[in-house]
Amino acid sequence: MRVVARINVAAIERNVTRLLGRVGPGTAICAVVKADGYGHGAVPAARAAVAGGATWLAVVTAAEATALRDGGIDARLLVLGPLRDDDLPEALDAGAEVVVWDAEGVERLERLGRPADVHVKLDSGMGRLGQRDADEALALCDRVAAAAHLRLSGAMTHFATADAPDDLYADQLARFTAWAADVRRRHPSAVLHAANSAALLRDPASHFDLVRPGIAIYGLDPMNHDAADHDLEPALEWHTRLAAVKPLLPGESVGYGRRFRAAEETTVGTASAGYADGVRRALTNTGTALVGGRRRPITGTVSMDSIGIDLGPGATDRAGDRVVLVGRDGDEHLSAEEVARTLGTINYEITCGIGPRVPRVHHRDGAPVPAAGPPVDRAARSGGTTAR
Repeated sequence: MRVVARINVAAIERNVTRLLGRVGPGTAICAVVKADGYGHGAVPAARAAVAGGATWLAVVTAAEATALRDGGIDARLLVLGPLRDDDLPEALDAGAEVVVWDAEGVERLERLGRPADVHVKLDSGMGRLGQRDADEALALCDRVAAAAHLRLSGAMTHFATADAPDDLYADQLARFTAWAADVRRRHPSAVLHAANSAALLRDPASHFDLVRPGIAIYGLDPMNHDAADHDLEPALEWHTRLAAVKPLLPGESVGYGRRFRAAEETTVGTASAGYADGVRRALTNTGTALVGGRRRPITGTVSMDSIGIDLGPGATDRAGDRVVLVGRDGDEHLSAEEVARTLGTINYEITCGIGPRVPRVHHRDGAPVPAAGPPVDRAARSGGTTAR
C-alpha cells in the first residue's frame, strides 16, 4: 500500500481497561467513537473498547449509530446530537439514547410517540449545546420523566477547559455538581455524567456515574503533551513509502513554488503521501518524518499526493523504504502530539484528518483482527434501552 494507517485494537482495549481502573467500581465508561473513532475506525474501536470494559458508546450522528449496529455492536449507545426531525427515527431505530436541552427537543420526541431514553444536557459553561438555566434544565428532566413514552435516562454536561488548569473548569464542575444533586433527589435512577478524557484523568470529583473518554482511549494525551504521562498506549501508526530517491545539487529546488532550494548537495526522497491523505500543507519545510530510524525534515511544498524529505548528503535510502508519519521507527518516535504542536493544533485533528483514501488496517498486537459480527437486530433495539 502506498500509505496506510495501522491501528492496534489491543492498545485501545488496554487503554480502556486502564481508564476503568482510574474511575473505580462505581463509575462506568462510555467510550466516544464518533468521527470514525477519531480516525481509527469506529466499529473496530468500539469492539475493542467494549472488550476493555466500556459498557456505553457515544457518537454524534444517527448514521454513526446505525453504522455501529450494522457492524455488530450491541452496547448501550448514546447519540450526543443534535438530531434533526428526520434523524430522530433513525437514532431510535438503532436503539440509541438521545440528548435534549430545550422544550422543543422534548416536544419533537413526544410527537413521535415512540419509546425513547433521554438525557438532559446542562450548559455549565461550554456555551454550545445545553440549557443554560439550571432551573429550566431541571424542569426539562421532570417533563421527560413524566412523558408517556419517554424515560429520563441521564443528566449531563460537557467541560470547556478540563485540559487546562483555570477557573472556568472549576466553575463548570461546581455548577454541574449542584444541579446534579437536585436531579439525583428527584430522579434517582438518572445516570449523571460530565467527564471527558481530560477531566477523567485530572479530577475524580468529575467522575459521577459515567465518564465519556474519547481521545484517551486511542492512547493520545488530552493535554496534547505525551500519552506516557497517563500510562496510555498510542494505537495508531501512519506509514508511507519512498517512491523515488535522487541527488539534489546546491540551488536546485523541490516541489511546487520552489519553496525549498538546497544550500548544499543533499539527497531528496519523494514519499507517497500528501494533503489528500491528511499530511497538512502547513508542514511544508516545518514537518518531520522518520526514515530508516532517523528524523528527517519534510522539504518543499506538501502537495496533494506526495511530500519531499531531505535524506541528507550521501544517503543510502532507496525507493520502497518505509516512511513513518506518526509512530515509532527504531529508537525514534514521532507522536501525533508532536505533529500537532508543529502545526499549532491538537492531536485530535491529526488522527481525524487522515484522509478516507488511507486504508485502516486493524490488528491485535500484530495478529489479524477477525471480521465484524453480524448486524444487530435494530427492530429489537428500537423500543428503548431499559438495561442498567
